[in-house]
Amino acid sequence: MKIIRDKEFVNQYHFDARNKEWEKEHGEPKTGLKVDFQLVNRDEEAQRTTMVVILRFMIVLNHHVISGAFSQGVHVDARIINEPTEFTEDEKKELVSPLLDMLKRMTYDVTEIAYDAPGINLEF
Repeated sequence: MKIIRDKEFVNQYHFDARNKEWEKEHGEPKTGLKVDFQLVNRDEEAQRTTMVVILRFMIVLNHHVISGAFSQGVHVDARIINEPTEFTEDEKKELVSPLLDMLKRMTYDVTEIAYDAPGINLEF
């Protein structure tokens, strides 16, 4: 699969203190990642599919919650995609990998500064 990528975009990135009292009443947040693929264009003549890959995340730490969304425009050459279900699991991982790398890097840097200690390494 030949992929041409636009620059990654940080839609949101939050580093929020946890409110344990609020959590007692409303429930604790849960760590999770969600990937969506939004079709932008199918160019039959050029045999190119353009889409946006969106990573939404919530990472629950002991005293903070990191949440937000990153996105990236992606052009898949020599292939027309009608539905995201056409991608294999390996292809989905390849498409989202730059966004996961950015999440790892930003989380490490923010936690290193916030905690004045080595940052937290996320492993996916």
